[in-house]
Amino acid sequence: MIVEQFFEDYEVGFERKTFGRTITESDIVIHAGQTGDHFPHHMDAEWCKTQDFGQRIAHGTLVFSVGIGMTASTINPRAMSYGYDRLRFIRPVFIADTINVTARIAEKRDHPRRRTHGIVVEGIEMVNQRKEAVLVCEHLYLVERRTPVDAG
Repeated sequence: MIVEQFFEDYEVGFERKTFGRTITESDIVIHAGQTGDHFPHHMDAEWCKTQDFGQRIAHGTLVFSVGIGMTASTINPRAMSYGYDRLRFIRPVFIADTINVTARIAEKRDHPRRRTHGIVVEGIEMVNQRKEAVLVCEHLYLVERRTPVDAG
């Protein structure tokens, strides 16, 4: 879906939620192959039984990628991703855990150099099926302004 929004159209506090997505063993194996991260925490079920969590853990980068992908439901030709800040892996995600994502507009601010754009900060929280936070971050968007700010 295409939704055209300028910087001025974003409202702090606006929130959207995703459907759930269950993390599978295949997700972990494919991610390990794509990234080269074959650490035993992700790949060795027997070794993991001897560790605190007792089972394999999904890669944090896998959870981040899947969760952010879940929020990508619209295309705004007036905005683009500007990056991510304050990324934290709060709890491990295991095989068969289901994650849901809440994305909330947390802040709008001027861009330090571009008068024609502003920065919209979307707070991201990913939770498991027990509603426990597993990952949080800030997604920054560079968004075109309808009216450029004064250079003054």
